Amino acid sequence: MLERVSATAKPKKPEPGSRGRKAPKPLRRSQLIMATIAALARKGYASITMADVAEGAGLSHGIVNFHFDSKDELLVETLRFLSDEYRDNWQAEQEKAGQDPASRLAAIIRADFNRIICSPKKLAAWCAFWGEAKSRPTYQKMCGARDETYHRALVDLCQALGGKRGFNAKATAHAIGSMTEGLWMRIMMNSISRQEGEIIALKSLEAFFPTHFPTGHSAAPVKKKKAAEEETKK
Repeated sequence: MLERVSATAKPKKPEPGSRGRKAPKPLRRSQLIMATIAALARKGYASITMADVAEGAGLSHGIVNFHFDSKDELLVETLRFLSDEYRDNWQAEQEKAGQDPASRLAAIIRADFNRIICSPKKLAAWCAFWGEAKSRPTYQKMCGARDETYHRALVDLCQALGGKRGFNAKATAHAIGSMTEGLWMRIMMNSISRQEGEIIALKSLEAFFPTHFPTGHSAAPVKKKKAAEEETKK
């Protein structure tokens, strides 16, 4: 239950579950989704229960049932959250990079290693859903839509950067996407750090597009480097 406080009193941090059902619905659902992500990372897909989510969120089982009719619904909404968050993240980073294809490609790569997206719990949750996607059409559809949008963006950028005759933009885009997914797995298994994964992914662009990402400058596309040199001459 929400408490009133005087203008001079410091607001107290609410105890877990103290607000019951009176917390705003979007806030409560978000809280439960985050608890589901943590439970998936801790216990895996097959073992997770509504009670695990309730305990992780510091709420009663009844509150979980009030917001989600079943475990399946909760898991679908958790996957939807992860999918939307992932899409919004890379698209925002791409837009901030401007119109230069090399800068936009580097931005997409960096987005995959954003600490908000590339956290141990979220990587484990993604792996849990990937393991179930083949036998669950709903999961497959949601993951497939995310992958298709991302892949189309990669293909367009690879096509813009490839240029030369015979260059296979689709195959290159698949290779880049597979590489970042593989690096996610290595990060989740603690084989490499998130920062190391980002460096490895960016360095690989030197091999794919040496003209646009000269050796030693994969984190800064060649156009940005030239602009910096021109600025220094002024």
